[in-house]
Amino acid sequence: MSSSRGAGPAPSPGSAAGTSTPGTADQARPTPPTWLPVAAVGVTLVLWASAFVAIRHLGEDFSAGALSLGRLLVGALCLAVVALGRGVPRLRAAQWRSVLVIGVLWFGVYNVALNEGEQRVDAGTAAMLIQVSPVLIALLAALVLGERFTAWLGLGLALAFAGVGLIALASEGAGGRDVLGVLLCLLAAVVYAVSVIVQKPLMASLAAVHVTWLACTVGAVVCLPFAGQLLTQAQAAPGSSIAWLVYLGVFPTAVAFTTYAYALTHMDASRLGVTTYLVPPITIVLGLLFLGEAPPPVAYLGGLLCLVGVAVARRKPRTLATEPPAPR
Repeated sequence: MSSSRGAGPAPSPGSAAGTSTPGTADQARPTPPTWLPVAAVGVTLVLWASAFVAIRHLGEDFSAGALSLGRLLVGALCLAVVALGRGVPRLRAAQWRSVLVIGVLWFGVYNVALNEGEQRVDAGTAAMLIQVSPVLIALLAALVLGERFTAWLGLGLALAFAGVGLIALASEGAGGRDVLGVLLCLLAAVVYAVSVIVQKPLMASLAAVHVTWLACTVGAVVCLPFAGQLLTQAQAAPGSSIAWLVYLGVFPTAVAFTTYAYALTHMDASRLGVTTYLVPPITIVLGLLFLGEAPPPVAYLGGLLCLVGVAVARRKPRTLATEPPAPR
């Protein structure tokens, strides 16, 4: 697909207006079945993997900004139907600031950077580059959310960025790919990681669909300067490409960002971030099936290093039985 959120008690997402009496949000929020957050993550991963392939395919008909605006407009409209059906959320000033940051970064900058990056690198390579984000999420979670920082995290960060370096070298020597595309995908990974950390506190008090809808709408507003390009290119695009653009807005945007936000409500940010290591292999398979393309051979080694870095970063240090648990 997501600043610190507003602190303090907030509304239960199940309430009509998205608000609740201070101090009652935790009691009002029922504990879901164990499998439900896992299922939400699974839906998110498959849909996001398909998005890399769709973006690469649509690069022939839409520029990066026009594709971003079209996707976000469709996503915001779909989300509005569901979100407003649950009432109008009431946000404090600090929460609005967080939503604005998420909308500008995750929905605005992320989409434009990724779309432009995928005009320069294949879908599988882009998916592997985005996978440095779990390490960045773990690092930011330690610095901002108070989750534990370990030596393993530092080693994982080094391995992940060594992998990025290999992917960049592989891309520079491959036809139709360049280092600028790698850097744009890396920028998308950075703003994604920041956005997850910003979103995490919001999920303690607001419904996932409200946060996603508001942020998506902000992203669409940010991308409005591309409206002229979108109109011109949509008129010239074949019907199949329009259908793919609508798919991007409905499923990888409206559905997937909401299921991710829901999972974030019930999982640690760092634990949830690491699950996205499944996106690259899914994307590579889909890229082979639908686009007939795959990353250059050396890029696989770089992608493997990124994934090893993620695994190492999430390794928990051994502690003595008498050692008190680390504060969280």
